[in-house]
Amino acid sequence: MHVSTSREAAATGGLHISGRDPGLAGVSGAMQTMDALNPTPEGALASPASVRNAGPILEVLKAHLPARGRVLEIAGGSGQHSVAFAGALPGLTWTPSDPSPEARASMAAWAAQAKLPNLEPPQALDMLDEAGWPTEQTDVVICINMIHISPWAATEGLMRLAGRALRRPGGLLALYGPYREAGVDIAPSNAAFDADLKRRNPDWGLRDSDLVIAEAKAAGLAPTQRIAMPANNIMLLFRAL
Repeated sequence: MHVSTSREAAATGGLHISGRDPGLAGVSGAMQTMDALNPTPEGALASPASVRNAGPILEVLKAHLPARGRVLEIAGGSGQHSVAFAGALPGLTWTPSDPSPEARASMAAWAAQAKLPNLEPPQALDMLDEAGWPTEQTDVVICINMIHISPWAATEGLMRLAGRALRRPGGLLALYGPYREAGVDIAPSNAAFDADLKRRNPDWGLRDSDLVIAEAKAAGLAPTQRIAMPANNIMLLFRAL
């Protein structure tokens, strides 16, 4: 598998894999990540970017997640985030999900190694297929590095799911990734990343944060915080009204 040295490979969800059908993040198909993924001896997939950004993301989660409750992770990818976060937040029951069988197999392999009592089996949730969405409520929905490598309809689906699934009032939606922001000059690395995404798939690309926020508001989710993260990423937090 080709390993890229692009900006995102050193920052968020990585970038550039070849030799596979890329699929769509959060959408049925092969697992989509923008990082190099390497098989481990145990059958899991290792994502270097997941290791790099887990620490900064976890610091935000510790400050904003409840001490106890349920978390639903959308487009969880390799599963390394699920293990890192569930292990550091033992009071929370963590349910990872991804529409890709490859991703879910990796999640299960990492979970088998970790043996965490609060980490549930991965679910096959597709943001374009509401029929498979959970009906039970959750305290937190988290989505890392999906929005820019999926069609806009997946973001619309994510907001509808969060609007239905989050406990009201106060349920938390947490988003992480690179965005375009009004009044903020786009970093050259992000501009290059955006162009590369659109070259790969015209339905991909960095989203305007104002459009994401508007979609969240339409689902009854109020924006509460924007948090700057390393390598020109941000976290957007929303609360269910």
